[in-house]
Parts: sequence; C-alpha cells; structure tokens
Amino acid sequence: MTSLNHEGRVLHDGLSKKIMSADQAAAFIKNDMNVGMSGFTGAGYPKAIPAALAKHMEAAHARGEDFQIGLLTGASTATECDGVLAEANGIKWRTPYQSEPALRKQINAGEAHYFDMHLSHVAQQSTIGFYGKMHIAVVEVSGILPDGRLIPSTSIGNNNAWLENADKIILEVNAQQSLMLEGMHDVYNDIGMPPNRKPIPLVTPGGRIGVPYLHCDLDKVVGVVLTNSPDRNSKFADPDECSNKIASHIIDFFHDEVKKGRMPENLLPIQSGVGNVANAVLAGLQNSPFENLTGYTEVLQDGMLDLIMSGKMTMASATALSLSPDALERFNANIEELRARIVLRPQEITNHPEVARRLGVLAINAMIECDLYGNVNSTHVMGTNMMNGLGGSGDFARNAYTSFFVSPSVAKDGAISCITPMVSHHDHTEHDVMVIVTEQGLADLRGLSPRQRAKSIIDNCAHPDYRPMLQDYFDRASDTAGMQTPHILDEALSWHQRYVETGDMRIKKSAYKIAV
Repeated sequence: MTSLNHEGRVLHDGLSKKIMSADQAAAFIKNDMNVGMSGFTGAGYPKAIPAALAKHMEAAHARGEDFQIGLLTGASTATECDGVLAEANGIKWRTPYQSEPALRKQINAGEAHYFDMHLSHVAQQSTIGFYGKMHIAVVEVSGILPDGRLIPSTSIGNNNAWLENADKIILEVNAQQSLMLEGMHDVYNDIGMPPNRKPIPLVTPGGRIGVPYLHCDLDKVVGVVLTNSPDRNSKFADPDECSNKIASHIIDFFHDEVKKGRMPENLLPIQSGVGNVANAVLAGLQNSPFENLTGYTEVLQDGMLDLIMSGKMTMASATALSLSPDALERFNANIEELRARIVLRPQEITNHPEVARRLGVLAINAMIECDLYGNVNSTHVMGTNMMNGLGGSGDFARNAYTSFFVSPSVAKDGAISCITPMVSHHDHTEHDVMVIVTEQGLADLRGLSPRQRAKSIIDNCAHPDYRPMLQDYFDRASDTAGMQTPHILDEALSWHQRYVETGDMRIKKSAYKIAV
C-alpha cells in the first residue's frame, strides 16, 4: 500500500484541521530557537519545512536581521535539510552528526558551531536540558491515526525525545513513505532518568519491548504539512578491489574465531557503519558459508537488506533505513515480509552501551587514520578539519564483543598514509580498538602491549611505501624514549605537517634510516 496521495494519512480530526503550507508552518520558527528535526543518515528527515525556513532566513538577512537556529537531529540529513539551511547561513550550532558539504565548509571556517558527540547520549542530554530549551520539533511521519498515534517513517532517531521535549511540534506527513511501515517500529520510552534509570529488557536483536507508534501531546502540534518527496540516499559505488580485500580479511577472521570456539557458527550480531567498505563486508558475507546471521546496528544499508532478502540474515535491528533508490524499491516491493524481520528503534536503544554489551555485537566502523598503537581518528582531516562526525562508532566500539576499524592503507593516491606515528585527532583510544584492517591485511590487537601492537600494525596494515618509514620511526623512538609507548614527540605529528606543507607525507629514503 504505497499510494502517493495523502488519502488515509491524517485521520485525526483535530490535526486534520491544522494542515497548512510549509511556509505557514516555518513561520513558527524564530531567530535563536533550538529546533529538533527528524532524520538519521539521509532517512526520514523533513522535506518541505527546511526549504521554507531557509527562505524566511534569507529574507530576514536581506533586511539586516539575524536569523539562525540551533539544530539537533538524529544524525545526518540531506541537502533539502542541512544543505538549504547552511546555504541560507541559518545554522548557529549543530549536533550530533552531519555530512552535508555546505555545512561542513561553514563548520571548518568557524562560521557554525558544531559539537560532535556519541549518538546514544543525545536524547538524555537534551531531556535534561544540557542544550537549553527545545522550542520546536519538526518530525516526518508516514501517517496519523484517528487517536493521534503517529506512524514513524524510515527513521526514528531521536524523534521520540524531540516530541516529548519540544514546546511546539510540526508534523510533516510524507506520502512517499509506505503506510506498510506501520508495525515495523518498536518505540521504547520506559528508561527513566538517573538516578532511577531502568534496565533495557532487550535480549535478542529482534526483540520487541515497546510499541509501534510515536506519541505526543496533541495540544503541542501547531501545524501539519503534507509532503510527497523521497529520501535522498545515493547508491553506493560497487565494492572495489580495496574494499573487497578488506572484506576478505574480516571474513577470514570470522572463520578463525568460529574455529577457535570464540563465536558461534552464525557469528554474533553485526553492527556495520556507513559506506562502501561496510557494504563490501556485508556483500562478502553473502557469499560466505555463515547462515542465520543477525544484525544489531544503527543504519540498515543495501548490503544488510540483501542479506535479509536472501535469507542469510534472519533479523536486523536499526534506527534508520539508509537505502539507495534501487534498494528502496526492492524494500517496498517486499515490505510485507520484511517488516517482520526488520525492527526500527529509537537511537537511544539501538546505540545504547548496555544493549551492545549484552548482545555482543561485532562492530565494524570506518576510520580516517590510526597510529602505531591502535588509537583511531574517525572525524578530523589533518587534525583540524571536521569530516562528518563520530556518529555511533564510539557507542559500539567500546562496548563491542569485537571492535573493528577499517580503512584503505593510503589516501590521495598514496600521498597520505592512513597508518601514522600518532593520530592527529583522537576519537577512539587504543583501549577501545581490537582489530585494524586495511587492504594490506588485518592486525588483531587483542592481548598485545603497545610495542607488540606497533609491530602487528606495521607488518600487516601499513602500505609498503610507508612501512619502512613507520619502522624507522618506531625503532628510533624505542631507542630514545620510554619503552611502554615509544614516541619522539617532536616528530610524532611531523607526517601531517609535511603533508600540509608539501602535499605528501612521504620523504626520500635517504632522509631516514631503514632498520635492518
């Protein structure tokens, strides 16, 4: 039932009387307000109000008036949300995650404040009031039932928290979202606040502990806007040779862990970050002998959908469906079956450390770089420029049964080594990183001292062009510094500085001693 009109979408008499244009609804949002918007990794974000709001902002700026907002979401949105608001110079501050080029440019130019944080923390910190009052929430839904219950769309994210915390609410009812999504969601709100928080009674990836709907105080709803626009998720590139090699190393590792009795034959619940490498790993599992897999992740991508549809994966839990147009078409064509095998939850549940630790997730996330000792930078380029954000990687990595961080060994046609003496920004300390994987190989860091980790990372993960440089640095550091974690402090970040100055981390072989 995927009708592209709004018949049967707004069934509550009172809310049907509040249907208005996006322009009228956007007028409720004023300068310096804090606004919670739906959306998680390009799914379920508002489609009409951000554009209308951007026009109001541009008109105010033309009159010489200030008009910026604080913007909170679940994670990244899309050009129609983050993009248009950034282009209108309308974002004063932003949290917790973004990926829009226009906004990234403003963040790195110091024109917009951005505080990056663990996704599992956002709902509680907003509810407590760490970010100030939430003046208004703008939330996309698939439909509104006669009693006012809300059918969520392709993501939940922090929507339940925004609906609870905001003084006023605007709902976007999107006819592009299938009404057959009803029943796929599991909204659990009974956690409580410290010092009286309750355990989360979720013991399997597919367990249901809440209700299929979002609820809100209907008196807070000031407007309902009808939209008819799809989520804007691009198709991921097909896995390349590098991604396939990384995937192969991880799958070989899984085989070895099962053989040693460290994991069951159907593995443990898989958490997979966003991107081509993650999809390559999932594609590799498609062709592996592993059966009856499960997923417990924050974003369900094309690769995981394919595993479910093929029968390789029996159940998956996420907070958003971040599907390419082709995959979304397959999803909608098979939604009757899929909604029994996919559960969408609030991100406070999907990303909660308690649940990740209980289920024993296998956390596979991307990195920008790691250092010789396993510290990982997943957010900043050359230590200062934000890429996208931390996302949920920290929620899962610290609490995983096994945490993997993956990357090609080099970037920029070899001018940058993704294995460096010291990371230029720390997101995940060596204590949270168990396995590093590049196309060169896999370094299992479990049970190793820092110096042992360095040897494993250099030998298995570094690109051959950089391996002698890394070994030279490590040997000289071991000769002159403390032996627990050897570093030459005035050289530790010299590779990054060299790239900033010359465009290449490499130096001539004559400039360093190759240890024999």
